[in-house]
Amino acid sequence: MAGGKRDRIRMTPDEVASYLAESFKVQVATLNKDGSPHLVTMFYALLDGKIAFTTYKSSQKVVNLRRNPAMTCLVEDGVEYNELRGVQLNGRGLVIEDRDELLKVGRVVGSRMAGLPVPAIGEPIDPAIEAGIEQAMSKRVLIVMDPEDVVSWDHRKA
Repeated sequence: MAGGKRDRIRMTPDEVASYLAESFKVQVATLNKDGSPHLVTMFYALLDGKIAFTTYKSSQKVVNLRRNPAMTCLVEDGVEYNELRGVQLNGRGLVIEDRDELLKVGRVVGSRMAGLPVPAIGEPIDPAIEAGIEQAMSKRVLIVMDPEDVVSWDHRKA
């Protein structure tokens, strides 16, 4: 895209932050051992403003990140060309095993996946489902996207 239009459709940092806060699905790309991309869609929460999600400790994305922390995340929406919006974050995927941080994100994502009211990060949840979340998180780790580069577009601005 030529600089003029590209500049017009770029989101401001505040627009990026707002867009990521209102979304909850992210496409996550890591690199397989042979260099090919491993691409999956995950539900996420924002932890200190960064995309964060839980996944099984033995998942391919964790294996890939432990070998090479390079990761790209894409949050996008829109159907028609003039509606397309997205944020691509390029950087490192941090594998975090801290149980408190894992549970913060697990409560948000788990509630969303179960169709329950979604708490803010760090807020308590219904004690009736807390035990289930804790059990589900016992085999998982937390992945946090540490972005080094952010690319955004909002064709509604064109």
